[in-house]
Amino acid sequence: MADRESAHATRTERDSMGEMEVPADALWGASTERARRNFPVSGERFPRRFLWALGLVKRCAAATNAELGGLPPRLADAIQVAAREVEEGRHDAQFVVDVFQTGSGTSTNMNANEVIAHRARQLLGADAAPVHPNDHVNLGQSSNDVMPTVLHVATRQAIHEELVPALHRLHDTLVAKAHAFHDVLKIGRTHLMDATPLRLGQEIGGWARQVELGGLRAQAAAEGLAELALGGTAVGTGLNCPPGFAARTIARISEATGQAYREARDHFEAQGARDAAVEASGALKTVAVSLFKIANDVRLLASGPRCGLAELKLPEIQPGSSIMPGKVNPVICEAVTQVCAQVVGNDAAIAVAGLSGQLQLNVFIPLIARNLLESVRLLANVSNVFVEKCLDGLEADRARAEALVEGSLAMVTALVPAIGYDAAAALAKEAAATGRTVRALCLEKGVLPPEELARLLDPARQAGE
Repeated sequence: MADRESAHATRTERDSMGEMEVPADALWGASTERARRNFPVSGERFPRRFLWALGLVKRCAAATNAELGGLPPRLADAIQVAAREVEEGRHDAQFVVDVFQTGSGTSTNMNANEVIAHRARQLLGADAAPVHPNDHVNLGQSSNDVMPTVLHVATRQAIHEELVPALHRLHDTLVAKAHAFHDVLKIGRTHLMDATPLRLGQEIGGWARQVELGGLRAQAAAEGLAELALGGTAVGTGLNCPPGFAARTIARISEATGQAYREARDHFEAQGARDAAVEASGALKTVAVSLFKIANDVRLLASGPRCGLAELKLPEIQPGSSIMPGKVNPVICEAVTQVCAQVVGNDAAIAVAGLSGQLQLNVFIPLIARNLLESVRLLANVSNVFVEKCLDGLEADRARAEALVEGSLAMVTALVPAIGYDAAAALAKEAAATGRTVRALCLEKGVLPPEELARLLDPARQAGE
């Protein structure tokens, strides 16, 4: 009974609107409690990467405020320790506000301010003066410049630390497969219909280049996130922000992350618009489009194993059917394409969010942050899974590929320079009607000398290097 009572014990906290009862063991205060009650929407919180960046910004801000004389050293030290604990994820359970909340993210900014203030007071000891979430932790800041700053730092670091390495790994794997399968000659397909031959290595090399370009696009878009809104405070004017605060704090953020950040050239753009985030999301969508195409190609080429294209063999990692024994499905490819669909959907929501900025603030910051970080995380994770569970074990069915090339009507294309388009078309139609190969038909009719025919119909010559 005592445990049950303690679980429901509360304490009274106060903010500018008055008193609120909060759980006795909570680190948050009245403002967070109001938001917790006001937004019972999804049960989803800001992701870990965002909370890491939020703690980082608060820690760097406290160090700058101490340097500028705005905070006593001992108080600033306690705030920095508490903020670092937020960075490290030690208080994630204390971030209780739904991600679908006030569009500026004020509720989560205050959640951080209150958690850090309360924890700093614990570190200072019961005899210390209160640590104020606004006057101390939020000194020189506003939710309107802090949350866009955190959005940029969290997303840029996630792209560099999670997505880009995953895409490099995927690219390298595809390049290795392209080399391994360079000698496999196969039929090409356009409009899903037979086309002229190519090398399997060439086809996979095309996928590798898609991934390589996607990584470059993501990195380029991440550079747009290097400008930070910090220093603009409420509307971009920098009211109540001490001179030098933004530059010094951003320098600390750069040092801590290993990435160069800079103060926004125009704070009104940095707070009124979210164009850099929209651009980054567009780059992620492009990566998703590429991965969807690659995964879809893989599962098409692996379709079968007897009644499909069956030029590729996928590793068998789990039963594919609850009713058809022995069936193995391209489950990893399906997971990749589902992630890609989600990223495209995330981008659509971010586009709507981006065009919804009004006057001096865009009030879709939580949604943008949630979707951007989810897109980065999903693309990075599924790229790694694609490599480990599918591409590493990918094999070519050389005999099947060779047979399809020989049986293709498109082989007649190589004869056009020698016999003309119309004569080649007539051969193709006759081969289709009789079920014979182009080669057999040409030999029977004596269309060309056997040596010349063999040279022209050589798939390796048609595919090139």
